[in-house]
Amino acid sequence: MTDFAATKALFELPDGVIYLDGNSLGPLPQAAGKTVARMIEDEWGQMLITGWNKAGWMGLPTGLGDRIGRLIGAEPGSVVTGDTLSIKVYQAVASALELCPDRRVVLSDSGNFPSDLYMVDGLLRSLGSDYELRVVAPEDVAAHITEDVAVLMLTEVDYRTGRMHDMKSLTELAHAKGTVTVWDLAHSAGAIPVNLSGCNADFAVGCTYKYLNGGPGAPAFIYVAPRLTDRVRPALSGWLGHEAPFAFDLDYRPGNGIERMRVGTPPIIQMTALSAAMEIWDMVDMADVRAKSIELTELFITRVEATCPDLTLASPRDPAQRGSQVSFRFAEGYAAMQALIARGVIGDFRAPDIMRFGFTPLYIDAQDVENAVKILTDIMTNRLWDTPEYKTRQRVT
Repeated sequence: MTDFAATKALFELPDGVIYLDGNSLGPLPQAAGKTVARMIEDEWGQMLITGWNKAGWMGLPTGLGDRIGRLIGAEPGSVVTGDTLSIKVYQAVASALELCPDRRVVLSDSGNFPSDLYMVDGLLRSLGSDYELRVVAPEDVAAHITEDVAVLMLTEVDYRTGRMHDMKSLTELAHAKGTVTVWDLAHSAGAIPVNLSGCNADFAVGCTYKYLNGGPGAPAFIYVAPRLTDRVRPALSGWLGHEAPFAFDLDYRPGNGIERMRVGTPPIIQMTALSAAMEIWDMVDMADVRAKSIELTELFITRVEATCPDLTLASPRDPAQRGSQVSFRFAEGYAAMQALIARGVIGDFRAPDIMRFGFTPLYIDAQDVENAVKILTDIMTNRLWDTPEYKTRQRVT
């Protein structure tokens, strides 16, 4: 049984702050600063370039990949970290397309994170005018998985509302039509139990700066099903994905297994911070996280709907259909969120009218929820959001 009081004590949480935005950027693990400082001083400082061998820097991408893999139901040796999520989306979709050379359609939905769509649109434009990115409503995805679709690319948990796709059933439908699947787990990894192996997923990608607490700019990860790894040609044929990078051959030969999906030099400082966060995740059972998450989100919805009638639930009411976040619609949602942040309750806003709150049991408990709702109720009841300072949009919302 996961001890959430113990995990909460392992995070740096500022006094007077209730942090409901770990679905956007996770808070700092207390050990991260010392761990990174030790790496900088003892490894980079004293070992210099020999740290790649002596400190095991070169093995961090796959070592961290396996630790993340435990949280997402991935087989050992099937996940590697590095680069950014956008790069990994491009890499996964490009490789998936090559597995279906006679098809030209990538299917996605309008609830997908826009960056994923941007990357695929750019990729398809480079491939030629006969390629198509087909975007449909989330509820219509199943009906549009047809035999001309090469790749189904979906974000499992909708970033705005928390609505969840059924990975297993949609993957089964896709495979029945000969379609390859790419799943974005940005709002799944560390938030809900994921079973990539059990769902027979083909590719998956995700980031580590949200629920996994790797810090701003923390590296992304990519999963390739072991049954496909040796068939996959990495379209981004990076130096570190080469079979023998230090042979310095002019011709590219893909590395063995998931190593071939490496691209650039691993960001060792960021990976060291992520490693400190994974020490906490190594203590956690995802089934416990999910049960506590549902408890917290149900409490939040019940309390908010009882005291804030101007807010309309945007997330699915059924907890089995949503991730670890709750979103409410409000026409002045941006201003209301700024008023909340000024009072120490940090969530975020997503256009056009979504107030978004993330719930991470590793450091959020029921008392935090009760206190947050009291502050939100005061702001809504007394229209404390209705001031010019809260309506001025900042660069990051």
